[in-house]
This record gives sequence, structure tokens and C-alpha cells, in this order.
Amino acid sequence: MRVVVAGTGYVGLTTAVCFASHGHQVRCTDIDESKIEMINMGISPIFEEGMNSLLKEVVESGQLTASTDLEKAVVSSDISFICVGTPNLEDGGIDLSQIRTVSASIGKALSNYDGRHVVVVKSTVLPGTSEETILPELEKNSGLKSVKDFGLCVNPEFLREGQAISDFLDPKNTGIVVGESDTESGDVLVKLYAGFNGSVLRTFLRTAEMIKYARNAYLAKDVSFANEIANICSTFSIDYLDVKKGMEMDSRIGEGRFLSAGLGYGGSCFKKDVSALIHRAESQGIEPNLLKEIEAVNEKQPTVILELAKKALGNLKGKKIAVLGLAFKEKTDDVRESKAIKIIDLFLTNKAQVVVFDPKAMDNAKKIFGVDVDYAENAENALKNCDACVVATEWPEFGNLKLFSNKEDLIIIDGRRILDWKSLPENIRYYGIGFPILNK
Repeated sequence: MRVVVAGTGYVGLTTAVCFASHGHQVRCTDIDESKIEMINMGISPIFEEGMNSLLKEVVESGQLTASTDLEKAVVSSDISFICVGTPNLEDGGIDLSQIRTVSASIGKALSNYDGRHVVVVKSTVLPGTSEETILPELEKNSGLKSVKDFGLCVNPEFLREGQAISDFLDPKNTGIVVGESDTESGDVLVKLYAGFNGSVLRTFLRTAEMIKYARNAYLAKDVSFANEIANICSTFSIDYLDVKKGMEMDSRIGEGRFLSAGLGYGGSCFKKDVSALIHRAESQGIEPNLLKEIEAVNEKQPTVILELAKKALGNLKGKKIAVLGLAFKEKTDDVRESKAIKIIDLFLTNKAQVVVFDPKAMDNAKKIFGVDVDYAENAENALKNCDACVVATEWPEFGNLKLFSNKEDLIIIDGRRILDWKSLPENIRYYGIGFPILNK
């Protein structure tokens, strides 16, 4: 099948590369010429595990090409995916400007299209957006009528950054959601996914849009719940990790993958989607109290690290603090809504000297902090002559005890609870989220 993907961020590039790897002819498009040049050379503009090798493979095979001309690409395709960003506005709603621009361009292309095209919305949009915003743009700019002349589907993504390729290629744990304006359009999208190992749910457009928000809000709830309980555990001299094990014994709770205590959720999805759902609910006269509390708990977590640092060091002015990890999670270079960034801001506000290291996200951090922090070449160098160290991202190397074996009088604040504190040298003082305030 001939596929066009509009947008080459994490979702768009993953979608394009994975469909191309299944034998479809894919053209990905973007307004950023430098990204298009990189993709056509088989070089990924983002860090994502497995992306570089798979991109190189599909580019060399001719299954994937990139272009800045969206309209031309649509005219020679069967199905188009909208994968552009929907960032938050100041009031918590979502910015649909990129959605409107792309929808208008696709609509113009459809006015010259011979046949029946299917447009698929993969961007995260609030319930009703496809019908109230995207569909009118498509009809206005094409002069065509939905269902009769072209189809519209919603196909939300459930990709974890750092594991996006594997999640897309093997969606057995998330399923494939197909919101459809009509059965014929849904059939086209289901056919495109033939060969992917995942159950398919076919439903209405706005139901598919809501499923994405409901899932993210539910997972965000687990993260905030875990951190709330962990913070309570600390005040009672209880190790939250032991409590977590006891919770997971209950089959009604299960593995509890999102019950790990830490700095809170970050990245491009949870915060944006919870805020947008709150804004949308309030616009309809609904008071989403639980969602507001989920958000409030999450926003509070960086201050927990600040208070632990103050407890350990006293006045932070002039103290040298190493922050290990800048990305919002491991296996990515994405610093969007990273709690590490917020923690660094708090340290700088308190006049601390901050040195940072992350295996992949250093360049992105430099765009934020410039010369306000020091950048180490590796974790070992970051720890030199430090008064304290904050583990802010779960990169495996930060959980290696050898990293700290020769450090004297170091204070470790484990924001991800990845270190075996019992095996640390005796002269190291250990603090952590959900760890008893009384140290070992």
C-alpha cells in the first residue's frame, strides 16, 4: 500500500519506518528540510532504540523516502497519516495549529486526487476534534464530502519512547484501535495493519480519540498514586519498595509496572494529555477532581528532591550537585517535561553549582541551560568533588555500584530507586524517594 506520513517526530518517524519495514511504500513529510535530508541519508534525527538500523534498511531498499512536499505525496498515495504535534496552550488546552495546517494541505491535494483516499489521524487529539476541526478542513479545501469521496479514521498511538519500534511492530500488549467514519475506510486501515500481531478494536472516531486520553490518564494516575504513597512511607520510616512488593502480590493489582516511585511522569504525553483532558472536561461543565489531583501530585515531586537535598546538605548555596540523567526516561534523548530539568532549575534557584551528565540527552539540555550548568563527559567525571548526586533517570549505568565505590562522604539522592542501598560503601549517605527518612 502507498502511505504518506505527515510529521517526522517520534510518532511520525516510527510509523513511517515500521510500515515501510512491512513492505509498504512510504513517503514521510516534514517542513523541516534538515530533517528530511537526514532521513533520506538513512540518518535518524531522533534517538530511538533500533531506529537508525531500521531506517537505514528501509531507505536503502527504497521502501521509504522523505519530502517537504506533502500535497504531492498525498496525490500519489492511498492513505495519509497525520502525525504532527498537539502541544499544550497556556490554559491547558491543545494547540491545533499544526493539525489545521496539515489537514488543509491534505484537503488541497485531495481536490486533485483520482480515487478514494483515507486520512488517518494518529496525532493525539481531544474527543470530537476529528469531526469538528479536521473533517471541515478536509472538506473545505478539497471540495469533497466525507464518506462519499474520502474516508477518515482515528488510529491513536500507544508507543513508549525508547521502545517505540518494538511497540509498533508487536502491538500485542496495546492492541490496534481503529476509529472509523465508515466501514470502508476502517477496512483500508485494518488491511494496512495485516501482519502486525495485535488485536483490533473498531469503533467511532471520538471513541478512539477518548481511548488514548483515558489510557494515559489511567497510567498517570498510577504514577502519582505510587509517589503519594512513597512520600507517606518515608515519614513513617518505611521503605516503599517493600510496600510495592506487597501490593503486587494482590492479583487485582498485578505487576504494577507504573507503581515505581520516582520523580513523577514526564515526556510528551502524560502531562500534556492529563492537562488537556482537564481543560476539555471543565469546558463542558465537569469538575475532574481526580485528574486535578493526579496532576498536582506529579508537579510536586521535584520539590521532594529539593527538600531531601536541603536535609542532607543544609543551605545549598555554593554546594556542588551532580545530576545523573536529563532525559525524562532511559533509552531516549527526549527532555520534554523531564523532571530532571525541573530539579536542576530548583537547584540553580537555590544557588547550587550543578554538573550534569546523560548518555544521550546532553545536546538537548544545552539548548535549555546554556552555560548555567557544567557538562561532564561521563558519569565518573560528574561525580568528581561533588557534595551530592541525584540519580534522575533510570539509565542502567547509574545503578552500577562500581560508579560510587571510591567516593568518600558522598550523598546520593536516588530519584528512581535503582541503587541497592544496602551494598553501598558505609561512608555514603543514601536518600531516596519512598526511602525511610532515617538513613542506614
